[in-house]
Amino acid sequence: MTPPLIDPFARAIEYLRVSVTDRCDFRCAYCMSENMTFLPKKQLLTLEELDRLCTAFVRLGVRKLRITGGEPLVRRGIMGFFEGMSRHLGQGLHEITLTTNGSQLDRFARSLWDAGVRRVNVSLDTLDPDKFKAITRWGSLEKVRRGIDAAQAAGLRVKINAVALKGFNEDELFDLVEWCARGDMDLTFIEVMPMGDMGDAGADGADGTLRLDQYWPLEDLRARLAERFTLTDLPLKTGGPARYVRLEETGQQVGFITPLTHNFCESCNRVRLTCTGELFMCLGQEDNADLRAVLRGSQDDDVLERAIRDAIARKPKGHDFDYSRSRADGQMSRHMSHTGG
Repeated sequence: MTPPLIDPFARAIEYLRVSVTDRCDFRCAYCMSENMTFLPKKQLLTLEELDRLCTAFVRLGVRKLRITGGEPLVRRGIMGFFEGMSRHLGQGLHEITLTTNGSQLDRFARSLWDAGVRRVNVSLDTLDPDKFKAITRWGSLEKVRRGIDAAQAAGLRVKINAVALKGFNEDELFDLVEWCARGDMDLTFIEVMPMGDMGDAGADGADGTLRLDQYWPLEDLRARLAERFTLTDLPLKTGGPARYVRLEETGQQVGFITPLTHNFCESCNRVRLTCTGELFMCLGQEDNADLRAVLRGSQDDDVLERAIRDAIARKPKGHDFDYSRSRADGQMSRHMSHTGG
């Protein structure tokens, strides 16, 4: 039996987040520039390389695989990858999940279900069509809502992820909560993260300063929720960084991901693989391992597994997200669309 992946702090690595593309059909203001220059396709892992690499992680004890991007469903042939990975379900792998902007769900929801996906996270920050257009620059709220309907019709459990943006969706807090409750969807709020250079100015002043000007601490958001709802802390562990409460009046689950105001690293069991084959042992650190070079340099899976183990041996105890560090403007140097949302 293959020994599991254990990091230097005795944490078993069981959760792999994989970005399958840096491309997206939106240009969300807090994620990328409107005039984004994407990576040359030859730098991206092929779907076959992604399969080989994910399969190696499953052999080494990964039990949960989350597919991210960019927007993963815009990658040509991506359903073949999902179908291929489904062979591991029940054979070591417990779950394949997806994070998506929802724009392609009306096309792929049924195929995702057929490939063994049972849960999807949809990123949605506002229910106002005009504000949605402004924050995504290119997106259509109507299309996303059709995608959510299609996902639920296919049997997929949908969770909404909303980035908390001061001055943007503060006034929609209760509308988002109540809309999710009516649709039997859980909801997670995320603090905006210091990742990547936004470059050009966009709608509503959406430039590189947006995340500083619109940073809304979730402790404040939670206090607002407590004015209307009874919040019960839940001991739920999903393998991710969220802390959860139940709203007693609606019965729904609400999560909070707080990389800046609460360090969630003590139980971290996950690593991130970029679309170019870099393995980041911590989202908030720049250290990474180049697994693309290993994949393309050898067909020996033992060599690949050793490279993965060597990388996990460098996993730090915690991250160092801080708007005052990493660069003069406090941002990490890579885009979330490259690393994986």
